[in-house]
Amino acid sequence: MPAQLALLPAVDLVGGREHRLTGDEGGDPLAVALGWQRDGASWIHLVDLDAAYGRGSNAALLAAITARLSCAVQVSGGICDEAALTRALAAGAARLVLSTAALASPSWVARAIAALGGRVAVGLDVLGSRLVPRGSDADFGDLLAALDFLEAAGCRRYVVTDKTADGAMTGASLDLLRRVCARTSRPVIASGGIAGLADLRALLTLACPAPGAPGVEGVIVGKALYAGQFTLREALAAVAG
Repeated sequence: MPAQLALLPAVDLVGGREHRLTGDEGGDPLAVALGWQRDGASWIHLVDLDAAYGRGSNAALLAAITARLSCAVQVSGGICDEAALTRALAAGAARLVLSTAALASPSWVARAIAALGGRVAVGLDVLGSRLVPRGSDADFGDLLAALDFLEAAGCRRYVVTDKTADGAMTGASLDLLRRVCARTSRPVIASGGIAGLADLRALLTLACPAPGAPGVEGVIVGKALYAGQFTLREALAAVAG
């Protein structure tokens, strides 16, 4: 069977509206998500940017969008404590991504992983070899040391973002992804940097050989889609191998 990847188009939420890194005015996030679903997305990645930056929450909107979608939903943004996790669970998403900032409380992260199993992934926002969460310039430790802890805690999946590439459309961070994949026995979802179909095809070289195996399982795509670098249908064809 040829290598393939899950493709997760991102919908970022700010103040109850869709937010675009392209500078274009965002629209109705539900309409955008339904459009991606109509074009063939089997996953939607919903990001609460207000929660990620500590300036509020779009929890009710996340729940409303998730309820209207028939495809699977992955929710992220500011999930770093029990209250935020409870709100995210109430949205009914198939998967939740714990913030890198949650690693400030490793015992809580371990409990969340134990309680939720495959329903939770851990987000790793990486700057060089350090973990620096979105919305902060605080250093949350060494990437590889954190991976060793999370592996021991039984983490089932990671969402890896190269902070230097996020939103920059400078290409997939293959070296970083190789480092992470070499350190974990679990699948990885790549985030940030995608500029064109060639980047998606390059990620296929790191794809999981089988479901649940180590390697790159999927890729989150945002700015390149909104900037018209390719269509969702073209992207889906590229990651199908």
